[in-house]
Amino acid sequence: MWKHLSDSILCRSNGKSTIQSPYFRKRQLIYHRRQSRQDPDVLLVSVHDGTACKSGYEALRTLPVGSSSSSVSAKIPTSWENKPYLVCNTSCDGLICLYDTDDLPSIVVNPATRWHRTFPPCNYQLVAAERTKRYAERLKRGEEEDDDDDDDGESFPSPGFGKDKINGTYKSVWLYNSAKLGVNNNTSTCEVFDFATNSWRYLVPASPCLILHMQSPVYLDGSLHWFTASSNDGETMVLSLDLHTETFQVIAKAPFLHASDLKIVMSNLGDRLCVSEEKGLNQVVWSFDSDHQTWNQIYSIDLPIAFSLCGRPNLALVPLAVLDKDKLLFYSRELGDAFLTHDPITKSYVLVAHTPNHNAYAVYYFP
Repeated sequence: MWKHLSDSILCRSNGKSTIQSPYFRKRQLIYHRRQSRQDPDVLLVSVHDGTACKSGYEALRTLPVGSSSSSVSAKIPTSWENKPYLVCNTSCDGLICLYDTDDLPSIVVNPATRWHRTFPPCNYQLVAAERTKRYAERLKRGEEEDDDDDDDGESFPSPGFGKDKINGTYKSVWLYNSAKLGVNNNTSTCEVFDFATNSWRYLVPASPCLILHMQSPVYLDGSLHWFTASSNDGETMVLSLDLHTETFQVIAKAPFLHASDLKIVMSNLGDRLCVSEEKGLNQVVWSFDSDHQTWNQIYSIDLPIAFSLCGRPNLALVPLAVLDKDKLLFYSRELGDAFLTHDPITKSYVLVAHTPNHNAYAVYYFP
């Protein structure tokens, strides 16, 4: 049974200096050091019962899963209950970044201290919000879809959140295939929010490649990473953005060809860049060796066993973290209610957490 924390005062600041202050950095360093001493917890974002009713959203809830984690799931009180936020793929120094595809302000939050800070939507979010508004108005009038709002069937992009390791500056980044989305005539557009200047700006030049919008970017070691769209030869590449130099580069070919966008996923596992692909009866996880520019297989998930415990989703399962040094924690991003571990030594699978009748987005973090 879930146990709720009592309400408490939230520490908040909208000043641009807070996230850059020495005190704030010191507090974040304390949480960062904890990573070497305990397993991460899972943070559930926008917990709901699967209905479309916005009044049923619980903003944040912890979900202990590791042997060194606390034993009780707890609600984290916030000031943005009942708002259906999404969450960036990876945490950074104990911080997570919440966002909305339309016009809600984004939020950087420390779940452990409950400190948070909002920042305004980027240009893409404003354009998307205006389209949503026009679409709702047309539906209300019983009109057909407007060609001016056609996005060519392109999936919604999602932002990344991370830190410039040299300057210690946190940044939010929206990279998207702007021409395909009908935002502008550029092949791609990159918008960066720099918390040191408290403003959005365009990064020029933007990405040299189209990206897979369906795949959220992953933060690791001062850079954000995306899958590129498949080439005519069926190759998928890994694109990297250095958050200090703000330059893009293709760092590697993915270890698969002709992969379905629905069946691949990228993760940060123990500070290692990892990709995985569902193929046949298995989902294989590879880790990138940056020194030798090679991919090494580190896990293979037996899908019939996993599906018997968590249900069968349409999208590839998401590796979230490594627990107890070698156990893989993963879940279904569609169902969002069952979390499993796989022990590669014993080849066992364990349902470590289950939130029946409640779906959520998930991200790991160190409390």
